[in-house]
Amino acid sequence: MSELLLPQRALKLAPDAVSAPRAYYWSTPIILVLAVFLLVWEGPGVLRDFTISQNPVVVEDGDVQNGRCTTRKAVFTDCEARLVYRYDGRDYATDVEIMFVDFHVGDYETGLVISGDHPELATITLGLDKLWNRIITLALLTLILGGLSVGMIFLLLRIWRVRRALRRPAMLVPVPVEIQAFDRKGKTLSITYVDTLADDRTKRSAYTRMHDGEEPLIVGTRGDKPVALAVRHGKTALPVLLDDRLMRIELTDAERAQALLPFRQTEEAHGGRTVLVDAPRKTRSIWWRLQVALGVPLLIVVGVIGFWFWYVLASDTQFQSPGMDINNMMPGPVNRWGCDQLQKRFGDQRAPFGCTASDYTSWK
Repeated sequence: MSELLLPQRALKLAPDAVSAPRAYYWSTPIILVLAVFLLVWEGPGVLRDFTISQNPVVVEDGDVQNGRCTTRKAVFTDCEARLVYRYDGRDYATDVEIMFVDFHVGDYETGLVISGDHPELATITLGLDKLWNRIITLALLTLILGGLSVGMIFLLLRIWRVRRALRRPAMLVPVPVEIQAFDRKGKTLSITYVDTLADDRTKRSAYTRMHDGEEPLIVGTRGDKPVALAVRHGKTALPVLLDDRLMRIELTDAERAQALLPFRQTEEAHGGRTVLVDAPRKTRSIWWRLQVALGVPLLIVVGVIGFWFWYVLASDTQFQSPGMDINNMMPGPVNRWGCDQLQKRFGDQRAPFGCTASDYTSWK
């Protein structure tokens, strides 16, 4: 690889040499709002049902009105109903809505249950059956969306700090970087690169845009990935990808010509300037695609069955989700066998969803 001959003094870099994908600026607040909305929308209901689960009382003559469940994306199920009941001489009415993950096909049977300590708190028995399912679903979705948005915010802050630092002169250290992806749109070349080839610092990915015919300074390949030259500017967190005319570095014309001399000689020896071109996509055989098409569902089925065996034979609670949901979906004889195994260990406690009798509490 040719050596970049930079002047031995502190140099400035163009601050826009490190960028963030434009989608980050509008997707970050949207994802964060979704995380907050999900927590505000589902959190109070989950907390209410958790409180009810501490001392549940089934109201036999309660009225579940306008009950409806809707499955979205074949996984997420929303159920809503209006509950009207009388308890200790007082009339109550409230609306409930719950969300959980389920692969159930068909209708749900449910009743009305309230808190013995706080009779104004009411829900449907399905909400208690799916309580841990709902807690886990809410926690995972909130953590995923919230974590993703926070991570994107930290990335934007890091890029802002790097761009501010590039305005100040600092010593530059050349490093090779691997170009992971690039995209040409009009006169703009968008590039994602990572310094996996350097061995003196934590590897980090960065993004940049080049304009008006600019190309990265390609110095070789690694497998099917182009290798380009970047520089580290002092102690900044991200490497800065160089263009093949070094216009991103504050240099005189003479200094640029001197720095690029080894690369110009290499270009002449190899027949001209190296630019990024789209590599042909690798094709896969039909047999390979068939193996993937069959193998992935098979692995999922094996995993689900294995989890079900663990749930009915070794789980430390009968209310473990999605174990209850999987057990409920099993064929009749298999479901009964699973419920028998659970009852052997938890027979003195309330039955879980999939193993309850008509009162939604005792074992069937």
